[in-house]
Amino acid sequence: MFADLNPAQRRQAALVILVAALGYFVDIYDLLLFSMVRSPSLTALGVPADQLLGQGVRLLNMQMGGMLLGGIFWGILGDKKGRLSVLFGSIVLYSVANLCNGMVSTVGQYAVLRLVAGIGLAGELGAGITLVAEVMPKKSRGWGTSIVASVGILGAVVGYGVAGSTDWRHAYFIGGGLGLSLLLLRVGVMESGLFKHAANAPAKRGDFSMLFRDAGRFFKYLRVIAIGLPLWYLVGILITFSPEFGKAFGFSALPNAGKAVALCYTGLAVGDFASGMLSQWLKSRRRAVALFMLAQTLGLALYFTLGSTSLAAFYACCLILGLSAGYWALFVTLGAEQFGTNIRSTVATTVPNMVRGAVVPMTLLFTWLRGLDLGTPMAALVVAVPVFGMALWGLAGLEETFHKDLDYVEVT
Repeated sequence: MFADLNPAQRRQAALVILVAALGYFVDIYDLLLFSMVRSPSLTALGVPADQLLGQGVRLLNMQMGGMLLGGIFWGILGDKKGRLSVLFGSIVLYSVANLCNGMVSTVGQYAVLRLVAGIGLAGELGAGITLVAEVMPKKSRGWGTSIVASVGILGAVVGYGVAGSTDWRHAYFIGGGLGLSLLLLRVGVMESGLFKHAANAPAKRGDFSMLFRDAGRFFKYLRVIAIGLPLWYLVGILITFSPEFGKAFGFSALPNAGKAVALCYTGLAVGDFASGMLSQWLKSRRRAVALFMLAQTLGLALYFTLGSTSLAAFYACCLILGLSAGYWALFVTLGAEQFGTNIRSTVATTVPNMVRGAVVPMTLLFTWLRGLDLGTPMAALVVAVPVFGMALWGLAGLEETFHKDLDYVEVT
């Protein structure tokens, strides 16, 4: 993996991968923790049982809306001031916000802090993937980003263990503490050489409007976002609201949302590493993503057929869905490789958060369709049609980037 690097470069690349992986680990822990403690935390704050879904959607949308805003802010900052500024700043913000989440006394406070936490959580993955992609040789970039994702996603599994063994407030305190402790490890990380090189170029850095001024660049950006939509459709609807689906399937014992998330993310950890290996073996990002999209479609069919037969089968389908959705890091890497160094962080940070932010209209459409008496499963299936259709459109129009040299800038 480090064959083309000298000893000093190898040490730096290894440290960058380690820090990015652990940072994403804490990011995922905090990001998914709300899904795991949604019901007990809202119940403790006095929300009636019949309002848990509605209030849960509201708080989830606040978090995802924050990530949408934060993705733009951190992405621009990463291109203007450097990737490290985002790695430090984002983790401070979401760690402090999650410590405060453990002290809320009203749903209103909870909603505001999920917004702030979302803004903080938005910066971690994009900055980490950008930095890893820029310090690794082009023929092994996929290995580095896959390690970051597969290690990081295990944060959801640890979050499930913590949420299941301690009070929901303590779970937030632990997440905030883990994040702040990472700051010590990041001291030895150096800035990307490609960013330093681009800093001396005359091209504008972190100009978000560049993505919209050129039609070709704009549609390329939209296509990258589109291929990630199925990932958060699965997590944001099918997994997060697993108790509601279990009720619709007629289970006597409802699924535990935390367990469903943990199983899904266990599958995602395996899938992310597998998709990276597959892209290296095929020497193609696009073909690897296409195969995983096909697997997602099959996983979706299993969820609504086999998954509705028993609780054990439902949990097995959560694991399968996670495995089939394991191209998250590959999708972000593909997006980062599509654009020049002067806006690469902007793209790599905004794209995953645009996808996460898309959970807002997805869940709003889902809840509206449920209100039309379509039922929970049918409402989810209707939402799936445009989501998967846009993903196929997105992948069809993107260039292959496996062998692409990233040392260039975008011009206005």
